[in-house]
Amino acid sequence: MNNTYALMMILVIAGVTILLRFLPFMIFGEKRKTPDYVMWLGSVLPYAIMGMLVVYCLKGVSISSTPYGIPELISCILVIGLTVWKRNTLLSIGLGTICYMILVQFVF
Repeated sequence: MNNTYALMMILVIAGVTILLRFLPFMIFGEKRKTPDYVMWLGSVLPYAIMGMLVVYCLKGVSISSTPYGIPELISCILVIGLTVWKRNTLLSIGLGTICYMILVQFVF
Protein backbone atom coordinates (compact mmCIF):
# COMPACT_ATOMS: atom_id res chain seq x y z
CA MET A 1 0.00 0.00 0.00
CA ASN A 2 1.57 3.27 -1.04
CA ASN A 3 1.32 6.62 0.69
CA THR A 4 -1.13 8.11 -1.81
CA TYR A 5 -3.60 5.29 -1.26
CA ALA A 6 -3.29 5.60 2.52
CA LEU A 7 -3.78 9.38 2.37
CA MET A 8 -6.86 9.02 0.14
CA MET A 9 -8.31 6.42 2.52
CA ILE A 10 -7.76 8.69 5.51
CA LEU A 11 -9.36 11.65 3.70
CA VAL A 12 -12.43 9.61 2.71
CA ILE A 13 -12.85 8.26 6.25
CA ALA A 14 -12.46 11.76 7.71
CA GLY A 15 -14.97 13.18 5.21
CA VAL A 16 -17.59 10.53 5.99
CA THR A 17 -17.07 11.05 9.73
CA ILE A 18 -17.49 14.82 9.40
CA LEU A 19 -20.58 14.36 7.23
CA LEU A 20 -22.17 12.02 9.78
CA ARG A 21 -21.43 14.45 12.60
CA PHE A 22 -22.91 17.48 10.79
CA LEU A 23 -25.84 15.70 9.11
CA PRO A 24 -28.27 16.14 12.05
CA PHE A 25 -27.50 19.85 12.16
CA MET A 26 -28.11 20.14 8.42
CA ILE A 27 -31.39 18.21 8.62
CA PHE A 28 -32.71 19.77 11.82
CA GLY A 29 -31.37 23.29 11.48
CA GLU A 30 -32.36 26.24 13.60
CA LYS A 31 -35.61 26.78 11.71
CA ARG A 32 -36.93 23.23 12.03
CA LYS A 33 -38.06 21.63 15.28
CA THR A 34 -36.42 18.31 16.16
CA PRO A 35 -39.04 15.53 15.96
CA ASP A 36 -40.24 14.02 19.21
CA TYR A 37 -39.03 10.52 18.31
CA VAL A 38 -35.48 11.82 17.83
CA MET A 39 -35.62 13.49 21.24
CA TRP A 40 -36.98 10.25 22.74
CA LEU A 41 -34.17 8.23 21.15
CA GLY A 42 -31.65 10.71 22.55
CA SER A 43 -32.97 10.11 26.05
CA VAL A 44 -33.31 6.31 25.82
CA LEU A 45 -30.36 5.10 23.72
CA PRO A 46 -27.54 5.84 26.20
CA TYR A 47 -29.13 3.52 28.78
CA ALA A 48 -29.84 0.85 26.16
CA ILE A 49 -26.24 0.96 24.94
CA MET A 50 -24.90 0.65 28.50
CA GLY A 51 -27.19 -2.34 29.07
CA MET A 52 -25.95 -4.01 25.89
CA LEU A 53 -22.34 -3.41 26.95
CA VAL A 54 -22.98 -5.03 30.35
CA VAL A 55 -24.54 -8.08 28.68
CA TYR A 56 -21.66 -8.29 26.20
CA CYS A 57 -19.03 -8.05 28.96
CA LEU A 58 -20.66 -10.65 31.17
CA LYS A 59 -21.72 -13.16 28.47
CA GLY A 60 -18.61 -15.32 28.85
CA VAL A 61 -18.61 -15.55 32.64
CA SER A 62 -18.71 -19.12 33.89
CA ILE A 63 -20.25 -19.56 37.33
CA SER A 64 -19.60 -23.32 37.26
CA SER A 65 -15.80 -23.16 37.21
CA THR A 66 -13.11 -21.30 39.10
CA PRO A 67 -13.21 -18.31 39.92
CA TYR A 68 -17.02 -18.62 39.64
CA GLY A 69 -17.51 -15.07 38.35
CA ILE A 70 -16.30 -13.50 41.59
CA PRO A 71 -13.99 -10.89 39.96
CA GLU A 72 -16.82 -9.80 37.65
CA LEU A 73 -19.29 -9.62 40.53
CA ILE A 74 -16.95 -7.54 42.71
CA SER A 75 -16.18 -5.19 39.83
CA CYS A 76 -19.86 -4.77 38.94
CA ILE A 77 -20.72 -3.99 42.54
CA LEU A 78 -17.90 -1.42 42.62
CA VAL A 79 -19.12 0.21 39.39
CA ILE A 80 -22.72 0.37 40.60
CA GLY A 81 -21.68 1.71 44.01
CA LEU A 82 -19.42 4.40 42.56
CA THR A 83 -22.07 5.43 40.04
CA VAL A 84 -24.68 5.83 42.76
CA TRP A 85 -22.25 7.58 45.11
CA LYS A 86 -20.28 9.89 42.82
CA ARG A 87 -22.61 10.13 39.77
CA ASN A 88 -19.54 9.96 37.51
CA THR A 89 -19.74 7.28 34.83
CA LEU A 90 -16.17 7.68 33.61
CA LEU A 91 -14.77 7.32 37.13
CA SER A 92 -16.97 4.29 37.80
CA ILE A 93 -16.04 2.45 34.62
CA GLY A 94 -12.35 3.31 34.95
CA LEU A 95 -12.04 2.14 38.56
CA GLY A 96 -14.20 -0.92 37.87
CA THR A 97 -11.89 -1.91 35.01
CA ILE A 98 -8.79 -1.38 37.14
CA CYS A 99 -10.34 -3.41 39.97
CA TYR A 100 -11.22 -6.24 37.58
CA MET A 101 -7.72 -6.33 36.08
CA ILE A 102 -6.09 -6.38 39.52
CA LEU A 103 -8.40 -9.18 40.69
CA VAL A 104 -7.80 -11.29 37.58
CA GLN A 105 -4.05 -10.74 37.41
CA PHE A 106 -3.07 -10.93 41.08
CA VAL A 107 -5.86 -12.43 43.19
CA PHE A 108 -7.71 -15.11 41.18
